[in-house]
Amino acid sequence: MYEMFIKAGFNSAHNLRGYKGKCENLHGHSWKVEARFEKETLNKIGISIDFNVLKAKLKDILKGLDHVYLNEVSAFKNENPSAENIARFIYMELKRTVQEKGLFLKTVSVWESESSCASYSE
Repeated sequence: MYEMFIKAGFNSAHNLRGYKGKCENLHGHSWKVEARFEKETLNKIGISIDFNVLKAKLKDILKGLDHVYLNEVSAFKNENPSAENIARFIYMELKRTVQEKGLFLKTVSVWESESSCASYSE
């Protein structure tokens, strides 16, 4: 089994509804996103997939989250744009785009700071 990792990032603001503390207030993050994929086989030139293909797909998803107020993004109208929910949202969007490539999306991790990360997998 081969495992591939890609990273990207975006900047946005949010606040956590119902949270008692500083995160209830509007604030922003420079989010970092890491996606991990698995594939059992390599192609005839010895690679699983071109990293540029994966990066382009992730960046396309992140465009909708970059420099916006996440609470107003349709995916987060009824749930908090927490790191956990953002990781699940990105996972579900990315999973749809890579299945036809024979890849298994293992995990999406979303870092809201250098020391705080949430991951989602199925």
